[in-house]
Amino acid sequence: MNPFVILATAIVVVVGMILVLRMNAFLALITAALLVSLLSPGEAAAKVTRVAEAFGSVAGAIGIVIALASITGKCLMDSGAADRIVRSFLRVLGEKHAAWALLGSAFVLSIPVFFDTVFYLLAPLARSLWKRTRRDYVLYVAAIVAGAATTHTLVPPTPGPLFAAERFNIDLGLMIVIGILVGLPTAMIAMGVCGIINRFMDVPMRRYSGQAETEPLPDEQLPPLWLSLLPVVLPVLLISTHTVAKALSGTQDGSRFAQKFVGVTAILGNPNLALLVSAVIAMGLVVWKQKLSLKQLTENVDGALMSGGIVILITAGGGALGAMLRVAGIQESVGRLVSSGGHTVGVLILVLAFLVAGVMKFAQGSSTVSIITTASMFAAMGITPEMLGCHPVYLATTICSGSLVGDWLNDSGFWVVARMSGLTEVEMLKSFTVITGVVGLSGFSVTLILSRLLPLAR
Repeated sequence: MNPFVILATAIVVVVGMILVLRMNAFLALITAALLVSLLSPGEAAAKVTRVAEAFGSVAGAIGIVIALASITGKCLMDSGAADRIVRSFLRVLGEKHAAWALLGSAFVLSIPVFFDTVFYLLAPLARSLWKRTRRDYVLYVAAIVAGAATTHTLVPPTPGPLFAAERFNIDLGLMIVIGILVGLPTAMIAMGVCGIINRFMDVPMRRYSGQAETEPLPDEQLPPLWLSLLPVVLPVLLISTHTVAKALSGTQDGSRFAQKFVGVTAILGNPNLALLVSAVIAMGLVVWKQKLSLKQLTENVDGALMSGGIVILITAGGGALGAMLRVAGIQESVGRLVSSGGHTVGVLILVLAFLVAGVMKFAQGSSTVSIITTASMFAAMGITPEMLGCHPVYLATTICSGSLVGDWLNDSGFWVVARMSGLTEVEMLKSFTVITGVVGLSGFSVTLILSRLLPLAR
């Protein structure tokens, strides 16, 4: 069967099962992977087995990192470390620049913590600020969305960009660095749009219809700032340091210096070990500040692992689908279509990847699933740096950016923000949907510029 027909079949199955049948994304992805395998060449007896092998390969590559990141994120919330980071931003920038403080807090916290959780943490602060200022409520909410959406979709170890890095064989440290380089100007552009939306939407804070709002802890019950930041910053530094050491060891001038340390950084900068250290520190903060027993700590960790387990299943299912598309011969078919590696072809590939990710996002609602599905498809095509005219990390950030375009009522994050902020569906479409779309488009634009100014081609 023609590989492109198989690819189209896989897309229909994934979108149909999620959007029409309302199936879990894992079931949709693994069903599509099995169907693609059955339609592809090979011995009949091996067609199911190879799906399981591909699933296990991806789970082994990223499962530990996702699980440990889930633990770190929950412990940052439970210990008050996340709250300390937010208050420190506010103290430094002042109430006049509270929206920037919320943006910065969300930007930092969404690196190890899921988007929904970050919004749960920061939404009460936006409400508290409105009570004091009686203005700019939409700006406060929008700033949280802009900051959290940016790093959640661009910077590992959150599942989407982590999966994209693994599929395109991108060094995780490089993915973190480029994700932040793309994310910083993207968040600033989005902040400007947040201000415009705020001027046209004079919406007051409405009474929260959910659970009673909890009183914030006093400052003395929170961990110090440097300890609060340590679980976030330390793994980023360790992983990125190894990336730099590897790069220097390959140069003539820096090889002697870097080779002495590359063996050490290879251990300390391993993502699994770096995230384990981060998780241990975060758990220690919870035990210290909340006075938890080991049994209570275990219960907290179990809850984090349960949520992380679902993400691991989805990412591994997407990886299995991508592997089966490679078996189907999609890489060879794309290679015949794309025979030159000029910059024009590279830009067209990036544009196509952005559009596909956006369509997948609009169709089924989840940015993570959009990244997993789109990255699986494009990784199966065997796109090379020569085709792109730049490093594949830019293809990854393109897909991650595209996964934010088309945010609407089928996204769980849409309803989390609506419920916690008190905005109506129409107000959400005018604010949340616009902001995430701006983040996606800005991220793609910054990616295109960086891919030409700093191609990093192998």
